[in-house]
Amino acid sequence: MTGVAISGVGMTEFRAAADASILELAATAADRALADSHHSREAVTSLHVGNALAESLGTRAGVANALASALGVEGVSADRIENTSASGASACHRGVEAVDGGNESVALVVGVEKMSVRDTPEVTESISRLVHDREYRQGLTLPSFGGLAAGAYLDRYDAPRESLAAVAAKNHRNASANPVAQFRKEITVEDALDSPVVADPLRLYDCCPMTDGAAALVLSPEGSAGDGDGRRGDRSVRIEGIGSATGTHAVAERDDPLAIESVRTAGERAFDGTGLTVDDVDVACIHDAFTILELLELEELGFYDPGTAWEATLDGETAIDGSLPVNPGGGLKARGHPLGATGLSQLVELVWQLRGDLPDERQVANAEVGFAINVAGFGNNSVCTVVRHG
Repeated sequence: MTGVAISGVGMTEFRAAADASILELAATAADRALADSHHSREAVTSLHVGNALAESLGTRAGVANALASALGVEGVSADRIENTSASGASACHRGVEAVDGGNESVALVVGVEKMSVRDTPEVTESISRLVHDREYRQGLTLPSFGGLAAGAYLDRYDAPRESLAAVAAKNHRNASANPVAQFRKEITVEDALDSPVVADPLRLYDCCPMTDGAAALVLSPEGSAGDGDGRRGDRSVRIEGIGSATGTHAVAERDDPLAIESVRTAGERAFDGTGLTVDDVDVACIHDAFTILELLELEELGFYDPGTAWEATLDGETAIDGSLPVNPGGGLKARGHPLGATGLSQLVELVWQLRGDLPDERQVANAEVGFAINVAGFGNNSVCTVVRHG
């Protein structure tokens, strides 16, 4: 168990193309998190920025240093954390280590991505570089891996194609009530089934979009005094555990195409020492870059037995009013997936849920324990976080 609390959160609206620059997006999310925490900028001792693509897309280098200047917090320690699509959660991990190291400190963690600065083929090329060199030379992409896994899953467990479409429809339904989500329009299972094929059996609505956006957390020692109105005891959310792990880098070398070892190991590490298990989780944010990943990760983490998450989805168990609400903010699929910001946006959503900040149509009832998983690539690396209110 850590001694770290999330004392404030903030994020921007996720959009296909934001008017703001990458620094403006990051600064906006940071300012909102600081205002929510009632910590002043002067209280910040370290800045950790999760970003995956700024350099490869030619946006800027040295994003952490530039953000420190933009925020006016020169003098803090600052670093930029790159872990492909898990950069946000890895930045949080770095911030937890900074605060939990014994110093009375405040860490500002910001995740940001501006993917609209390049066209789709260029962004796709940058993202494709994260796979194993041999697989890259063979033309394999993340959607390729998603399609292969989806086909194997449907065949192995005799699951209907509708089960994947149901994940997409659920997450779009959740995002329709989320004012910061990229897609605030409901779709039906039929819409998902009729959308264009991307990597058979995955279709367009099975895949996350390219997104601009930023999210931020303020981390401080549990029980530390803020600068504000005395609400900290009611509003702070404790990080009970956080863990990360790498997996077999080359997907073709994995013993089982449906086993994602980094997910399982990171989950075990996050729960270790907390006294909690998956049975205690009231709400979960699962990395659904493709709909199949929501099912695979739920099973790998132990929320469901192998081959049963699809049935739970069709039965409504993972709906916002189900026994295990999954991705109540819309997930990567519909909230959006700005790579560096995604892992932090999951934690922002969990904090809002656990504090009871949301309107009835968005609020999971009586949620006290939340869980998030942010995945790099197709399970090349995973970061899991367990949070608790009160």
